[in-house]
Amino acid sequence: MSGGGVHVDAADIAAASGGEAAAPLVWVGGVLGAVGLGTSLLFAGGDPARFYFSWLTAYLYFLSIALGGLFFVMTLFVTKAGWGVSLRRVAENVMATLPWFLLLFIPVWIGRHELYDWTRPEVVAKSAMLQGKSGYLNEGFFLVRAIFFLVVWSGFAVYFSTRSARQDTTRDEQITRRLSSISAPGLLIFSLTATFASVDWMMSLEAEWYSTMFGVYFFAGSVIGIFGFMVATLTALRARGVLKGVVTVEHLHDMGKLLFAFTVFWAYIAFSQYFLIWYADIPEETAYFHHRSHGGWPTVGMLLAFGHFAVPFFFLMPRIVKRSTGLLAAGAVWLLVMHYLDLYWCVMPVHDPEGPHPSVLDLAAFLAVGGIFLSAFGWTSSRRALVPLGDPRLAESLSFENV
Repeated sequence: MSGGGVHVDAADIAAASGGEAAAPLVWVGGVLGAVGLGTSLLFAGGDPARFYFSWLTAYLYFLSIALGGLFFVMTLFVTKAGWGVSLRRVAENVMATLPWFLLLFIPVWIGRHELYDWTRPEVVAKSAMLQGKSGYLNEGFFLVRAIFFLVVWSGFAVYFSTRSARQDTTRDEQITRRLSSISAPGLLIFSLTATFASVDWMMSLEAEWYSTMFGVYFFAGSVIGIFGFMVATLTALRARGVLKGVVTVEHLHDMGKLLFAFTVFWAYIAFSQYFLIWYADIPEETAYFHHRSHGGWPTVGMLLAFGHFAVPFFFLMPRIVKRSTGLLAAGAVWLLVMHYLDLYWCVMPVHDPEGPHPSVLDLAAFLAVGGIFLSAFGWTSSRRALVPLGDPRLAESLSFENV
């Protein structure tokens, strides 16, 4: 990687990075969210349990993308990676949606007795294993942990986002140094909180089962989610003439490399978790995969093996694909779909053990959570430049080339 001869002056950067291009997302997301919430209220009464499972799946999907944004921003700061500065603001605006997930968690808490068996005393009374885990898996501690995770993530997101936006006008290089120093412990805190959150909200759906790799599995999907979302968003913005000369094919090429790399990483973690648990053949460990090897769920598992790994692996490997904005965007959207299917496969077998039974509530919850997420993302994006104009490494990013 080396610098090239591309030059874009400050006026051109400001003109090309106007956040007003994202303003339509505010009302588009608002409409989608309203439709989703209305449909959920209309149909939830007929099957409350299904509503809560659908909501949890959608919640985890969009939360994972926001958490991926937080991880990517802190990684860029801690590594002092100049190449990613010009596209970092999009990730910052994604992570800035995290405070909304405090509100969106309310249905998960309300539906805890439908979602989590360990919240029902009559179930716990019949299981010695659940009784042994009751010091951790109890409703009060569960709520305290959930609030703690969401407040910590929101605090990081707001702090990084507001400081970065302030630098646009102050041009204070000390802000970059401060955010870089905070990112190192921030990543450690992120890794711990994201791991425990995935255990609480996903793994405890089947509380007698456990895997020490589950947190990494959720993390891998989150990173695929943010890279897929960023590629799709940046491609759409470039198609509208925004970020012209600021986010180039060179930057998207590197995003394609990262998308490819974490596709492989996700597959490695997913297969390793399956192989080690199945080979050991310990009943309390194999239950998770046993439940997903009956009814229609093996078909979903095979679809994930091919659609989440084999197809994107061979599709994203060629250099020409990573340097074609249309092809790369298609691959990114495909992986976003597969990421949702992955979370669906993690959550829904608890409600539908005989196989997948898609419901209008799945779509309604997706629109509700996704609409609020998009509206919040659009609102934040529309209030600031889409490029960190004051970052001292912006010039390095503008001249970035792959060699």
